[in-house]
Amino acid sequence: MGLTSKVAIVKFDENEAESLKEALSLIGGIDDLNTPERTVIVKVGVFSHKADNHTSFNFVKAIVDSFNKAPKVFLAESDNYRGTGLERLQIWKELFNERTVPFNLSDETNTRDVTLAGQEMKLSSILFEPNVLVDTHILRTFERGSILKNLFGCTPTRKKAKFHKILSQLLADIYEAVGGVDLAVMDGTYLWRGAGDVRVRMNTLLVSRDAVAVETVGATLAGLKPERMPVIQEFVKRGLGEGNIENIEIVGTPFESIKSEFKSGVNDLKKKWRERGGAPKSWASGIDSLIGKGFFKHPNRRTIEEVAKAFEAIGISTKGKAGIITATLTRRMKKGKLKGTKDPDGWVYWSE
Repeated sequence: MGLTSKVAIVKFDENEAESLKEALSLIGGIDDLNTPERTVIVKVGVFSHKADNHTSFNFVKAIVDSFNKAPKVFLAESDNYRGTGLERLQIWKELFNERTVPFNLSDETNTRDVTLAGQEMKLSSILFEPNVLVDTHILRTFERGSILKNLFGCTPTRKKAKFHKILSQLLADIYEAVGGVDLAVMDGTYLWRGAGDVRVRMNTLLVSRDAVAVETVGATLAGLKPERMPVIQEFVKRGLGEGNIENIEIVGTPFESIKSEFKSGVNDLKKKWRERGGAPKSWASGIDSLIGKGFFKHPNRRTIEEVAKAFEAIGISTKGKAGIITATLTRRMKKGKLKGTKDPDGWVYWSE
């Protein structure tokens, strides 16, 4: 894969297709990727089909249309506890036709055996070269990232939370195994807080052939420090992309002006978060919210760590709160809202 640490930033009003076309031109085009010989896999990031924190319909359509020479374009996702990959891909069902096809990575039987973070796994054969892999996700203030974190969805298992401890290594191993990401498209229509549902409109598109570089630029705009983000640094350590903002060629909208705009956006996001109430008023209400969203629904059996990760994913710090969370879960058990048992590795909780 020819890698160039050039990131295009394009501001847009309504025409997403034209903005993507402009961004692709700014990074030198995709003629080597858009050919009749190469199938295209668009790894979309959609945690829940009931939320909006995923690449917009218009941008996914623009990506598909950009690969007009490809014989097939697969929109790919895997199962998670919020639903099957195919259920969540229905967001883009109006795009489906003989050429553009939804693909559940968890249902694939044609797989390759790989070792990821020291564990044997099977990945769908469509993810590997010479197929083109396009990675698209949203711009967010999430320290685990966006574009690179989206590779987590390449793993077919429904229970993904158990891999959070080895996330950085796992993501970099996936990247290396499949031959890298050919095109990264970060949808900055909104800037999102963490993985939650608080957002501010920014109408900004980031595109690069270097997935690490686009993650680095996006993180910088979101007010994060790439040098402190373990995922980015793991990729940098392996030479998989550029994680130093000073070494990235940023084209399109001037970076200094966009930085100033995003600084205001980050402040607006914080204000919205505070107005909304920030963290749950009580841990009980937070746990009840997870119960209502199906987080604990059988056959899921959630550990304390997984519950804490669920809160962290929406920007709520759980540092030093393990005791409070455990006590809250115990009370939910006593009230019949949860069931629980103690396994050799600790307590697990679920709901019927």
